[in-house]
Amino acid sequence: MLSKLLSIYSRKRKRKKLLDIFMKFRDYTMIPQGIYCENLSLMDKVKGLPGAIVECGTWKGGMIAGIAVILGDEKEYLLFDSFEGLPSAKEIDGARAIEWQADTNSPRYYDNCTASEESAHRAMKLSGVSNVSIVKGWFSETLPSASIADGIAVLRMDADWYDSTMEILNSLFHQVNTGGIIIIDDYYVWDGCSKAVHDFLARNNRVERIRSSAGVCYILKS
Repeated sequence: MLSKLLSIYSRKRKRKKLLDIFMKFRDYTMIPQGIYCENLSLMDKVKGLPGAIVECGTWKGGMIAGIAVILGDEKEYLLFDSFEGLPSAKEIDGARAIEWQADTNSPRYYDNCTASEESAHRAMKLSGVSNVSIVKGWFSETLPSASIADGIAVLRMDADWYDSTMEILNSLFHQVNTGGIIIIDDYYVWDGCSKAVHDFLARNNRVERIRSSAGVCYILKS
């Protein structure tokens, strides 16, 4: 009975900690509370694993800043974003994607996901970590030459479209350390994102499974 009560208390404490982190960064993210907290929970899978924390598609930096609170200052954090919004959706991304991008008056448009680089700097400063690099530019320009010395422990992809997602996978998948986690933010949202993941895994004869945890899609690198 005591062990059960302690387990319940521990879960409640963890939940409160995650909610506190969300509240700290809610102005720097468009990710809903439940999904945000589940992203944080997944960090339990990589604690102690060497490698950098990489986010491609960072917007204002609120998600990776929350991850930084969990994983601490020992890690290197790399944020890649154009800070100019999303490129144009294509036919491969699906009709919904094209319609979303055309509806500039929608409250979910977020100025085509445009944010300032300064916002990301502020979020990461608020997280308390120091080893941070913010790389501005389109993925096709910045990712092919990206070389992470100690490999990647967490690769968080928030790229929306097919071409952008494929660019991340082509450039960085091989740098993810064994046991590392690849979080696919838009897998359940945009056709282009899910298709890019499937195409990449198939073309490279990968055996990794698509996993889900409370609505968050991810892969564990085998």
